[in-house]
Amino acid sequence: MSFIRSFFAKIFAATIARKINRWSSKPFETQDIVFKKLIKSAQDTQFGKDHQFHSIKSHTDYISRVPVRDYESLRPYIDKVVNGETNVLWRGKPLYFAKTSGTTSGSKYIPITDVSIKAQVEASRNAALMYINETGNSKFVKGKWIFLQGSPLLNDKNGIKTGRLSGISAHYVPSYLLKNRMPSWKTNCIEDWENKVDAIVLETVKEDMTVIAGIPSWVQMYFEKLIEHKNQSVGNIFKNFNLFIYGGVNYSPYRSKFESLIGRKVDSIELYPASEGFFAFQDSQQKKGMLLQLNSGIFYEFIEADKFYDKAPKRITLRDVKKGINYVMIISTNAGLWAYNIGDTIQFVSISPFRIIVSGRIKHFISAFGEHVIAKEVEQALSLAISNTGISISEFTVAPEINPKSGLPYHEWLVEFETPPENLKEFEDKLNLEIVQQNSYYSDLIKGKVLRPLKVTAVKKQGFTSYMKSIGKLGGQNKTPRLSNDRKIADFLYSNGMIK
Repeated sequence: MSFIRSFFAKIFAATIARKINRWSSKPFETQDIVFKKLIKSAQDTQFGKDHQFHSIKSHTDYISRVPVRDYESLRPYIDKVVNGETNVLWRGKPLYFAKTSGTTSGSKYIPITDVSIKAQVEASRNAALMYINETGNSKFVKGKWIFLQGSPLLNDKNGIKTGRLSGISAHYVPSYLLKNRMPSWKTNCIEDWENKVDAIVLETVKEDMTVIAGIPSWVQMYFEKLIEHKNQSVGNIFKNFNLFIYGGVNYSPYRSKFESLIGRKVDSIELYPASEGFFAFQDSQQKKGMLLQLNSGIFYEFIEADKFYDKAPKRITLRDVKKGINYVMIISTNAGLWAYNIGDTIQFVSISPFRIIVSGRIKHFISAFGEHVIAKEVEQALSLAISNTGISISEFTVAPEINPKSGLPYHEWLVEFETPPENLKEFEDKLNLEIVQQNSYYSDLIKGKVLRPLKVTAVKKQGFTSYMKSIGKLGGQNKTPRLSNDRKIADFLYSNGMIK
């Protein structure tokens, strides 16, 4: 039976790969079709009428009628949907609300429709199928899969089921995976993250786990508890574990630590899902970046990040993007989000086909002195600094120290080491050289003696876990911010005795 399942997985993977190759090889035509379909489908909604969708014939028309909005700007319409009105942003009512916690908006209710959740599920499935098609490895379909995610228990908001995206997705596990999927429904419903991971360890430790998926920082917690329970490497506990699926953060800073915990290298697939849509997935083990999902009911626009806060920044489509430029990604979707700024920045690493990397958040950067250091740069610098050194890290964040007790201001890197450097000063110097290479503005400020070189501060074990727990964001889809313009995280770590 296992052989048959593996055989048919390869056939199915080849079929899906051909379909994906067809639309990815015709990106502009594919996006034109998506754009026209979106406009036509929503022209009789409240939003469509307010913005004259009946008269939109081109992207130029769209720009003139529909401004870029974030959640707060779109909120008057979303509030109507939350209050039970129909035909507001999309036809009828959404199927779900993905509830997220915003930093300025309080709770956010992101609409998810029947067509948008279908696209989410298909994209997640297709990531695994493209891996099978490229590598020929389908052995993992025989074993157990685990998805570390939020509770699938949903609440009701005026007749619309509401919960976290990962919890909503748990209701859409394909029938052929139900017997293989873990943890159990009962365990998955545990709300407290630490108790949940303990329960997952007990439930999975004797199983033949072949695929493990989740945000790296939370999967690391699961791995550490497994090792504590069995006193063996993860690779020894799960001898057939050979595929790690992740999203949410850059895996590079975690890779060496994961290989140490597992005891060997395993293949990985990167995903780019969000409550607002499933935007991209890694379609090749040989190519850098993730394939942008052009045929999933999402129309994309892009604004150069450096010009985003200009009075009238230029909105472009795929036809005009270039590799290596930091863009704010703007989406219009079949869930009723229109010219919506999700807050992420991306860069294209390929334009044939269109592959991207996530470079950070438009609001998550350090620019206390005009340096505009972004997440991609700090992650890349750290990855290079620890490469081939034996140093490994559990978590980190970067904050500006604007008013030091003495000397020039600096960037403080707060790092929770798993394996610390023998000489912290040498590590600081190496890390500083790497970040200078990543960001010319930062380099100029160092040379001009506006800033002094960075400082690395070691954080005690579980320091970042304690911080996330203190703000009610431990586990699930929550991630520690890589960097910011304030010292909120740093102040917590210092004031709670988390600094070594």
